[in-house]
Amino acid sequence: MFCTVEGFSQYDINSFLKPSDTLHPKRLKTLVITEASVIGLSLIGLNQLWYNDFERSKFHTLNDSKEWLQMDKVGHAFSAYQLGRFGAESLKWSGVDPKNQLIYGATLGFGYLSVIELFDGFSKEWGFSWSDMAANATGTGLYISQQLLWKEQRIAFKFSFNRTGFAKQRPNKLGNGFTEEILKDYNGQTYWLSANVYSFFKTEKIPKWLNVAFGYGATGMLSGETKNVDFPNQERLRQFYLSLDVDLTRIKTNSNVLKTLFSVFNSIKIPFPALEINSKGLVNTHVMYF
Repeated sequence: MFCTVEGFSQYDINSFLKPSDTLHPKRLKTLVITEASVIGLSLIGLNQLWYNDFERSKFHTLNDSKEWLQMDKVGHAFSAYQLGRFGAESLKWSGVDPKNQLIYGATLGFGYLSVIELFDGFSKEWGFSWSDMAANATGTGLYISQQLLWKEQRIAFKFSFNRTGFAKQRPNKLGNGFTEEILKDYNGQTYWLSANVYSFFKTEKIPKWLNVAFGYGATGMLSGETKNVDFPNQERLRQFYLSLDVDLTRIKTNSNVLKTLFSVFNSIKIPFPALEINSKGLVNTHVMYF
């Protein structure tokens, strides 16, 4: 009896996660209500819990394009890409046609991050950043352009993180504890453009899941300024990486549960050996880079 119930339960979940071939009004209604609620509550919470701690001001702009060796800009592009991908794939699950997936789904990240940017514009601590907006547009554009050109994502935007010792020196700025450090310590973040080899060369000699990944990171940053004024002896370096990766969405499976999990975790770069060259021209090899 237990096995029968469990079997039906697994079947229901698998069926539920399968994208609809035609418009599914009930799914679409549920999706719209859920997304609107989550987005609305998150923006209200952000406004109350974060921005209320800082003095408000008249709307103003801020040129922060040279801060953090542009790691924060790449982070904006990554966020816009991933939120847009989620928005489009959610509409695909609801049976919405490809054109509207791009119009109303892939722009989710750009719209959400634009509202946050407006919040920054009315905060004395920060300011509306045109370079942030450009980064948001870049991430959204990366997703939409590939869907229009190839009807698939041949180049995925991915993320990886390594803890560094810099956060301990400035925990208020770079994070106190692992969770905060992932978000705040740009020294430990690496962003990747992971290209699927098979989708470009179409040869059966290459595994369909194999990717080549090009990464960007930076180190030595204890503040956003172009120079570490308070830490003059700390050198800031850009880092460029070459590595392999796996496109989890191209692993064959009939399970919609696994397909969903693969799609979620495909935003994270799979650890592989990596070659690094920094802005001083020094080359490093990593047996396994996370």
